[in-house]
Amino acid sequence: MRGDELYDDPVFLAGYRELRRDKRGLNDELEIPAMAALHPAVDGLRVVDLGCGEGDLAVRLAEGGAVEVLGVDASAAMLARAGAHPRVRYERADLADFDLSSASVDLVVSSLALHYVEDFGGLVGRVADWLVAGGWFVFSVEHPVVTAPLVEGPLDDYADEGPRQRTWFVDGVVKYHRTLGATLATLQQHGFSLHAVQEPLPTEAQVAAHPHLAIHRRRPPLLLVSAQVVR
Repeated sequence: MRGDELYDDPVFLAGYRELRRDKRGLNDELEIPAMAALHPAVDGLRVVDLGCGEGDLAVRLAEGGAVEVLGVDASAAMLARAGAHPRVRYERADLADFDLSSASVDLVVSSLALHYVEDFGGLVGRVADWLVAGGWFVFSVEHPVVTAPLVEGPLDDYADEGPRQRTWFVDGVVKYHRTLGATLATLQQHGFSLHAVQEPLPTEAQVAAHPHLAIHRRRPPLLLVSAQVVR
């Protein structure tokens, strides 16, 4: 099941929402604070959030001072429950072909969505075109050591990029594995200068408070990248 279909599947969506409600995922303890620390100050910026889901990040950015935020997602079910804010609007679109005018935004963000995108290079090229000179692209994805195995299990098949099928609430969830080097090289090929590359891990205190995070002390679950387009 592809990413543009996944979040409209009722079985998957029920499991995902329970995970977020019970705070058993990586979002609250790892990804959200790491993303907040990595993106630039958003006061006065025009922002696009790719794979915005129910709009949590989009609303936080608007509350942080962004003058306008466009949240883009393929899931009608997620957008139906997206958070409201006077400076946030939403658009339903597949990231595979979504496009904007050249030099029309200052910051593009994406939270744990781009590992569902097959043509990462094509998307990065479009993002570079949307951004003004000096604009920022900040995103998180599942770490390549997590996406690499062709079958679920220990790290293996790292060099073989491409689709992977996983069971996550439902069978046949399709994600795309790219090596760390390939991800960073793609950004540089499209005119981005790398600002930061981070692999957040839970602290011992976080593991003590949230035991489900213990496995993520053994290998990084997330990759976050901040890059600035150079013209």
